[in-house]
Amino acid sequence: MGKVAVGAAVICAATVCAAAALIVRHRMRSSGRWARAMAILREFEEKCGTPIGKLRQVADAMTVEMHAGLASEGGSKLKMLISYVDNLPTGDEQGLFYALDLGGTNFRVLRVQLGGKERRVIKQEFTEVSIPPPLMVASSSELFDFIAEELAKFVATEGEDFHLAPGRQRELGFTFSFPVKQLSIASGTLIRWTKGFSIEDAVDQDVVAELTKAMERKGVDMRVAALVNDTIGTLAGGRYINNDVIAAVILGTGTNAAYVERANAIPKWHGLLPKSGEMVINMEWGNFRSAHLPVTEYDHALDVESLNVGEQIFEKIISGMYLGDIVRRVLCRMAEEAAFFGDVVPPKLKVPFILRTPEMSAMHHDTSSDLRVVGSKLKDILGISNTSLKTRKAVVELCNIVAARGARLSAAGIMGILKKLGRDTVKDGDKPQKTVIAMDGGLFEHYTKFSECLESTLKELLGDEVAENIVVEHANDGSGIGAALLAASHSQYPELEDAVQVS
Repeated sequence: MGKVAVGAAVICAATVCAAAALIVRHRMRSSGRWARAMAILREFEEKCGTPIGKLRQVADAMTVEMHAGLASEGGSKLKMLISYVDNLPTGDEQGLFYALDLGGTNFRVLRVQLGGKERRVIKQEFTEVSIPPPLMVASSSELFDFIAEELAKFVATEGEDFHLAPGRQRELGFTFSFPVKQLSIASGTLIRWTKGFSIEDAVDQDVVAELTKAMERKGVDMRVAALVNDTIGTLAGGRYINNDVIAAVILGTGTNAAYVERANAIPKWHGLLPKSGEMVINMEWGNFRSAHLPVTEYDHALDVESLNVGEQIFEKIISGMYLGDIVRRVLCRMAEEAAFFGDVVPPKLKVPFILRTPEMSAMHHDTSSDLRVVGSKLKDILGISNTSLKTRKAVVELCNIVAARGARLSAAGIMGILKKLGRDTVKDGDKPQKTVIAMDGGLFEHYTKFSECLESTLKELLGDEVAENIVVEHANDGSGIGAALLAASHSQYPELEDAVQVS
């Protein structure tokens, strides 16, 4: 072999060696990056841990806070608001009733003809109206006049299938999903607006009085019989269908719970004891907090950047508004510190709330062999192309960690309510009581892995014997029929029964 050939061979071998070394270095670097990314994921998983012992501590803390919130105003982070609903529907209600549901940029008006135990809901109709954006920042009279005008139009379309008994005034249940200080079953002052509304002259005003004045101005002869929130509406709708319903939990964009309490177990209640002996409590459980909650650095960062820093901590780790963004925050950390999606951090990954919980759910439920739904969501929402199957599997695992924590903590919250009511055990010799929790909200309804995890965790907490008598049931009150049923159960027309004076 000549010198030139030998030299060429040496150069060629050196090039191959250099290339091989580069490949090895690249593989080592990429395996190092992968190890770092997995370390971030494992650390997050550990901090999100919800072993059964921790869940029992959370449930106990919920029960303790419930007692404290019932004892005195401001006694707990749980407001435990007295709703003044002391008569839930029984199924005996008869007649024509209306409901108005105002909780966002649309409002819904509904009418229902009730036929008592035998015929139940004979007929219902509703209409949905968008609120023009200027009215969301106008004056109180302008907003309520618009609502009353739409109500008048709806009443005018009342067909012959609907019958108002002679000499009776129409009655309405008003679902108002903004913070309110309730003063009676049919009055409450607005504490503050949320969801894009900002009408200063309505704050501290009685929203029922504002609506009533507007109805009078627009010639609508109707009495507001009940002012409620959506959670209490769900409880009423659930009880109407099933007499064993004792609590309602909303798991949607936000979260809340309401339940039926013994009136004599509410120390801060100083009025007359209702004849029914019961009072519905609006827990406002989204604001629950406890040292036992597994809160991570990602949750702290989300809270600090939120509009209500330090508030609604429970809601921020279990509800649909936030789950997707927690996933985004962890992925962003993996991209920044471990080049999880390549050398450049995808810019969209830094946009808060760009990854919504429905998209997270779609990825979590992907059953295709190549996880193509995960691939397309990463590409379409976050602009991340060409992800490997290994990467997609890690994303699904992250979705599972975040959803499981939320679902298991939701179950612990329900367990806290059951403990407060003494429904968490079967007493020897007692006939077991059937207990139904009415559930509503898009997170519970559409995120199947979340709801399945919640139900299996509640069974795990209760044990097989007790779990046999506890049912978690989807009670869709999307139409707002619960408010109409509460107008019926708090109607001015049935015989008014004397309340019992507190002794």
